[in-house]
Amino acid sequence: METIKLICIGCPMGCPLEVERDGDTVTAVRGNTCPRGDAYARKEVTHPTRIVTSTVRVQGGVSPMVSCKTRSDIPKDAIFAVAAALKTVEVAAPVAIGDVVLPDAAGTGVDVIATKNVAAR
Repeated sequence: METIKLICIGCPMGCPLEVERDGDTVTAVRGNTCPRGDAYARKEVTHPTRIVTSTVRVQGGVSPMVSCKTRSDIPKDAIFAVAAALKTVEVAAPVAIGDVVLPDAAGTGVDVIATKNVAAR
């Protein structure tokens, strides 16, 4: 049996959590004040994921870069592969919020999308 201590990021309260795990099975979660804490703790110790935010180059735009993020969370161990793939991306202006700047980022099945509009020069 293993006990893991976490701080919940499911809401602004930041509850201190204790998760008991037996192998890959979560046996108990303590310290959460809402159901989101329980769900966060179980996911974090069995299959941690994150949203990746970054920027990519824009060719012919009023701004040389556009902010972007993964459309949904990806496995935590794929973060560096996605970041490396984004270094090679350059999109042509105009760019609109929601445009896909990198489909299927690093084989995760998740697209990276623009989070800002960039007009053409």
